Amino acid sequence: MKIQSNAVVGFDYTLTGDDGQVIDTSTGREPLEYLHGHGNIVPGLEKALEGKAVGDQFDASVAPEEGYGAYREELVQDVPKEAFEGVDELAPGMSFRAESNAGPMTVVVKEVKDDTVTVDGNHMLAGQTLNFAVDVKSVREATEAEIAQGSPNTGD
Repeated sequence: MKIQSNAVVGFDYTLTGDDGQVIDTSTGREPLEYLHGHGNIVPGLEKALEGKAVGDQFDASVAPEEGYGAYREELVQDVPKEAFEGVDELAPGMSFRAESNAGPMTVVVKEVKDDTVTVDGNHMLAGQTLNFAVDVKSVREATEAEIAQGSPNTGD
């Protein structure tokens, strides 16, 4: 069976940045399973998987526009330190859930100053080309329940 809309696909992958450093991998874990055509993985990788079959191994380079988007400077903001009331010690790299005009989002602390904290609401991979090495392990038709819920049954 070839990968198409409403197929449950399992694949192993290694994701690297343009510098060749491994960002994420399924090595040592079960293959990643997703429901094709339902936006469960980045669009560029889903497009690259379309039409593939079990045993296919390939590399896919996904541009930011089809990955986690372009890096948006407007998502970097200085907020008053009082917004972090109850947090004992703020440090770069800490992440928090924040409310925005577009709904809840995760922000990462970039810098702590005397009265303000610089936070970044971009995804950590925004603006980066994603380089995937993929090995398709399984392809099957989704059940009606999986299609209705928009994701595969994981057996949990």
